[in-house]
Amino acid sequence: MLTLENILEEWQKDCQIDENNLDVSSIEIAKLHAKYLEMLSITKLKLKKTELNQKILLKEKWLYYNGKLTEDELTEKGWEFDPFRGMKIMKGDMNRYYDSDIDIQQSEEKVIYFKTTVETLAEIVDTLRWKHQTISNIIKWKMFQAGG
Repeated sequence: MLTLENILEEWQKDCQIDENNLDVSSIEIAKLHAKYLEMLSITKLKLKKTELNQKILLKEKWLYYNGKLTEDELTEKGWEFDPFRGMKIMKGDMNRYYDSDIDIQQSEEKVIYFKTTVETLAEIVDTLRWKHQTISNIIKWKMFQAGG
């Protein structure tokens, strides 16, 4: 499974530049770009699916907290019949219930995780776009050190 932790571990290895084999490092850029671009694309799709699922969950929770679900629907979802346990809740206090709802929090956690992964992969891909420049700078520095 593609996790942020796995991506960061791979990037730790892939970001290395072998100063003694700059030609090989330069050739590897295209392969690495393709690798991380694929990861980025897959993760963007997972993020979109998670966001769409969250919208469905938010609608279902709105129906739940506003008493618009049947007992059968509540039983099917495994949700309590009375989310407020007999208390009368004002509209202004509803956000407290939405914000503290475990299902909504877990959904939001997934969205944040995928957004962070997308941002990380986008940064890696951007770094790879400029890796040739880094290699060029290393070559220029070696030439300068050699007196050329």
